[in-house]
Amino acid sequence: MKKIGILGGVGWASTLDYYRAIAQGASRRAAAHGHTAPVPIPPMTIESVVQAQTRALRGSLGDELSWAAFDTVFRTALLTLQGAGCDFAIIASNTPHARLHAITRGVTLPVLSIYEATATATKRGTAATGANAALVLGTTVTMQSDSYAHHLAAAGIAANAQLPDPDIAEMQSMIDDDFHGISNGDAAPKARARLLRVCNRHATPGTAIILACTELPLAFPDHLDDVSFHADGHLFINPSAAHVQSALDRALGDDRTP
Repeated sequence: MKKIGILGGVGWASTLDYYRAIAQGASRRAAAHGHTAPVPIPPMTIESVVQAQTRALRGSLGDELSWAAFDTVFRTALLTLQGAGCDFAIIASNTPHARLHAITRGVTLPVLSIYEATATATKRGTAATGANAALVLGTTVTMQSDSYAHHLAAAGIAANAQLPDPDIAEMQSMIDDDFHGISNGDAAPKARARLLRVCNRHATPGTAIILACTELPLAFPDHLDDVSFHADGHLFINPSAAHVQSALDRALGDDRTP
């Protein structure tokens, strides 16, 4: 059993949900292998950054130097997890993954990519429905980055072209105003309704909707641990759940020791 490092704080609600999902997921796997209570849960260390700081340090698209301070905060956090003896790390947020190439410089601790986990999950989730395209919804940084598009393309899924700037701004506003600080899947009905309006406007038939901000799946409390699910007439992919499953696979492997 390997020790998991969780880089959290962006934001706190999704960090809490990652810990819960890992613990409950490990419990389910242990029970399936015949373990009796108390079931073994992977050891974890959480290093939480300050979202108010990291938001202020975001750089500009195409200007690598402008991201230096942002990258340093996350690199320092990963080095802390490395020093704590973690075997690998996950970042409990989509947004920093757009900078993964930079923030992992000088870090030897393996970091599991949410992009790779999501691309694999999307390929599996769309196989039964015939969907061959994906709509990526998330923060400004995530939606302006082409990282999801590259990983999805490698899995044979075409990502949407970048949405117009007003729609990207609307998504960031929605995340900040309606989803920030939500815990336990307790998303207000207006938050879900606002999200669905964006989905209905931009998701053409045959499109899987990727909830590429760790707060967005909280709008669907019945599906928090589902990697893919159908709701309100759409096929959704939950990157957070896919990321957690990837972490459990890495941490537990084939360990069935009672």
